[in-house]
Amino acid sequence: MLILGIDTSCDDTSVAVLKNRNILSNIVSSQIKFHSKYGGIVPEIASRKHIEWIWDATEKALSEAKTDLKDIDLIAVCYGPGLIGSLLVGLCFAKSLSYASGKPLVGVNHIEGHIQAIFLEKSYPEYPFLCLIVSGGHTSLYRVNDFGAYKELGRTRDDAAGEAYDKVAKMLGLGYPGGPVIDALAKEGCNEKFNLPRPYLHGSLDFSFSGLKTAVKVLLKNLGYKEGNVPDEIKKDIAASFQASVVDVLIEKIKWAISSEKLNRVVITGGVAANSELRRRAEMLKDKGINVYLPSKSLCTDNAAMIAITGYNKFLKGEISDLFLNARAYLPL
Repeated sequence: MLILGIDTSCDDTSVAVLKNRNILSNIVSSQIKFHSKYGGIVPEIASRKHIEWIWDATEKALSEAKTDLKDIDLIAVCYGPGLIGSLLVGLCFAKSLSYASGKPLVGVNHIEGHIQAIFLEKSYPEYPFLCLIVSGGHTSLYRVNDFGAYKELGRTRDDAAGEAYDKVAKMLGLGYPGGPVIDALAKEGCNEKFNLPRPYLHGSLDFSFSGLKTAVKVLLKNLGYKEGNVPDEIKKDIAASFQASVVDVLIEKIKWAISSEKLNRVVITGGVAANSELRRRAEMLKDKGINVYLPSKSLCTDNAAMIAITGYNKFLKGEISDLFLNARAYLPL
């Protein structure tokens, strides 16, 4: 089968073509330059850019895959969770294509897409396994018993990890998005320079990063620096200390989940899973007999290939969406 995947859940316009489980194309058009000056995503700008770019991204995906819309067998589209305006662009576009071409349509949960991204790699786990989804909008732990069979073990009570990265980066005057720049800066700093808290929430697999963000704010005040006006050497040490705290919590939660669920297969996915320190620490878990699976960095961040493979699996189970499918800003898995 040829599957056309579409994802406009946030600020990336992405269209992919898969042949069964093989990626033929995976186009991601980033809007970072339009949002960076605001220090975060502006929903109205995001939705307008999706409108401008969606057809171009589709043409590029079809061209790179050396195919045509008439040859597509299935259309898979993300319908939530995400920014409602952005979601509506991709969903309305996909429904229009489905209606005009007569191709079947499958709606996909964005979170499920992140989980299924690992099955686009050559190496992937057997069911059941644990999955940590960590991104700008989500930080959750799941037990994945089978395709479509998910048990939430823990979730963030406030900020997602990626959101905390963005907010701390803004405090340090590093711009947006915060994840990559803090990751790079942390390599030049001392992660023991500042003793920032580790919000472990003992006895729970939930997460909480708002207090850590506040701790950085208080630290800057105590050091006598205004937000956005911090010396470079201090930026490096705060970035390293902050990142060490976040990664310590994520790794510790994985260990707790392994112990409670008696599973040694773990997938780490989502945008923050592209973080070099998290990937390094995750690889170290293998020395303890834990099987760790990390999608390639391009499949960690939002992309349509993960939507396509999830839609393909849903189609194989007989799940088809109709044209009454609507976008959902909040959509639990």
